[in-house]
Amino acid sequence: MADSTGNGCPNCERLEKRLAELESRLARAESELAAARKNSGNSSKPPSSDIVKPPLKSTKRGRRRKRKQGAQPGHARHERPAFPPTEVDATSEYRLDCCPDCQGHLKDAARPPKRLQQVDLDPRPIIIEEHRQVAQWCQKCQRVHYAGFPEELVQAGLIGPRLTALVGFMKGACHMSFSTIRKFFRDVIGVRISRGQLAKLVGKVSDSLQDPYEELLRFLPSQDRLNVDETGHKDRGKSLWTWCFRATLFTLYKISPSRGSDVLLEVLGKEFDGVLGCDYFSAYRKYMQLNENVTLQFCLAHFIRDVKFLAEHPDRKNRAYGKQLVEDMRRLFHTIHRRDEYASEDTFRQALQRIANDICWDAFMESPGTREAENIAERFRLNTESFFRFVTTPGVEPTNNLAEQAIRFVAIHRKITQGTRGVIGQTWCERIWTVIGTCAQAGRSVFDFLHSAITAHFTDSAAPTLIPNTT
Repeated sequence: MADSTGNGCPNCERLEKRLAELESRLARAESELAAARKNSGNSSKPPSSDIVKPPLKSTKRGRRRKRKQGAQPGHARHERPAFPPTEVDATSEYRLDCCPDCQGHLKDAARPPKRLQQVDLDPRPIIIEEHRQVAQWCQKCQRVHYAGFPEELVQAGLIGPRLTALVGFMKGACHMSFSTIRKFFRDVIGVRISRGQLAKLVGKVSDSLQDPYEELLRFLPSQDRLNVDETGHKDRGKSLWTWCFRATLFTLYKISPSRGSDVLLEVLGKEFDGVLGCDYFSAYRKYMQLNENVTLQFCLAHFIRDVKFLAEHPDRKNRAYGKQLVEDMRRLFHTIHRRDEYASEDTFRQALQRIANDICWDAFMESPGTREAENIAERFRLNTESFFRFVTTPGVEPTNNLAEQAIRFVAIHRKITQGTRGVIGQTWCERIWTVIGTCAQAGRSVFDFLHSAITAHFTDSAAPTLIPNTT
């Protein structure tokens, strides 16, 4: 409403200003509320954060129920194969004295017997050996002489190589504390051993793994593809970082005080010219700037979580933008999961490229201009090729799941053990985790490798290699 002079009403201008201020505050409050509702499903937050602040449960009806644990309907039953006769140590046969129906005489039938195989622990699962140096008198020089013990015997000391490897396996692969291992030795094996002695045994295992670990470290920059991830590590209350480098044939872990690109330069150098699968963390983008030879594949699983956040955002424009990108991503992974249905690799790649073009169009051109949407659009503008490297480069995965799965063991170990207490513990973790991850990747026995490594260490011979023989 205007006055007779044509000027605007002062009250109306004041109300419009107040309304604009309230709308701005409401938008800011909605943005803060949306950020507070972030969880592992719609952001890069770890799943452990959902335990501290679990997401709100949906009250909508008609949604599919979460399936129960255990075997599902129609699931084929799995039974372990029987032990071969060469592995059976003792056999017992059971026969009836007479027919249970008519008490008649019975004779063996030409049918295979019903078998029940049982595995048990030997009452004394250890061997205690005593090695003696016999005193020998020399009549010529009138002195007593003793023959020397073998060097591997001296190096091993009280505990032999297999039992030393078992201590390393229990400490590294089973997350057991020295006190728990001590109780196992006392109550199961029947040997009393101190925590200090157990720590020395773990140190011997760590020393035996030095050469295999450093061999992989030198081999790492020559890989064609690597997936990298990092997670926190505690050392006497100090925050460090565990880096996981997963190659095609092996996995290597490195603990560092830094989470920056300097770790990538230290481990991979500027000579690495392969494809690096990673999330959108700034250290990887900076490494790409420092090393012009490297190419990146950003994890689309992380990107999907960020897009889901927009699809659930209070702002209507953000929701529409996020839902469209979620639908595009659903089409993309629907195509990836049905790769075998395409006539050739070329047609499959062409289908992926068409969907990638649609995603770029929707990300660039359909952005509503909000701050949250522009952040997503800017990522694609700057790194389009790095998001779709897997389309043009066979063998590259669209997600960083390989590294995230490999580093999950480290996160579990951190929660159980509460971290390390110095450089010696950090070195042990780097080496034993590398052995565990690489052996699991190659289908090898961790214990057998530890036994081979500690035996080579005691005999001062060449350590076994963790690099699989692909010839």
